[in-house]
Amino acid sequence: MKGSAIENFSCVIYNIFLMNCTWQAGRDAPADTQYFLYWQQSRGEEEMECELYIKDENFRNVGCIFQNVSIGIEKAYFLVNGSSNNSLIQFYDEYIDLYKIEKLMPPSNITVTCDELKNDCIIQWQRPQISHSSKDMCFKYEINIKYKDNPKGKPIYISIQEGGNSNIFLRSNTRKKYILKMRAAGSACFVSPAWGEWSAPVEFGNEEMISSSVWILLGVGVAALLMAIIAIFLCKRTGCLKAAFPQIPGPKPAFFTLANTNPELMETKIQSTTSENEEIVLVADIVR
Repeated sequence: MKGSAIENFSCVIYNIFLMNCTWQAGRDAPADTQYFLYWQQSRGEEEMECELYIKDENFRNVGCIFQNVSIGIEKAYFLVNGSSNNSLIQFYDEYIDLYKIEKLMPPSNITVTCDELKNDCIIQWQRPQISHSSKDMCFKYEINIKYKDNPKGKPIYISIQEGGNSNIFLRSNTRKKYILKMRAAGSACFVSPAWGEWSAPVEFGNEEMISSSVWILLGVGVAALLMAIIAIFLCKRTGCLKAAFPQIPGPKPAFFTLANTNPELMETKIQSTTSENEEIVLVADIVR
């Protein structure tokens, strides 16, 4: 029956040994159509049926998960046929280079070592694991570095390197924290030329060390200030400030009165007092 064969068939190999294949039912396929997937890894091997189907809500097979897949030089052969109680179902077949559909793992064991006296940092890593090659020259790598405090901004460093397992990054600011991530793609051999998964972010730099010391100093300063405030408050409550710093008594009022007195008036008063005393003396003499 025309239009009953599957559509949008695709496969991907991931995590080194796993492979997923998916498809959609033919647009004109009867409702009771069921599909079955067979594949042959090379011409010398036997054809094998899928052992773990992926089903939709109608329990129709729409995909398959393969385990322990190894990638060879030859193209693999895939065949999907179907069955229905109402009509014949067209089959679908395709030859695929397995290495081209592999989704590469990110580089592993990524480390960054920086020279504190210089600006250079040495980036080192190990190649992605694949089932069919162990050569470093089969890969190229993309290195992406950003400032930690601006993770959504533009990268400050991008490098694409053919082969190898190390790279030197020259820091423009030694007091910054950086975030690095990497991914790989095939550049030779039978390795997928598509870029693989990004690695988990790797942080490096000195910002956290500086921040920690600053926070420690701020904490000590705040604690000392609080202790001083508490000590002053307690002294006010207990009167220890008065005992430590006694108040100096002010001058008597008479002092100010004397200082503000007119000298001529003072002399008149003194003479008047003297005259009165002399008169008293004379009276005393008369009485005597």
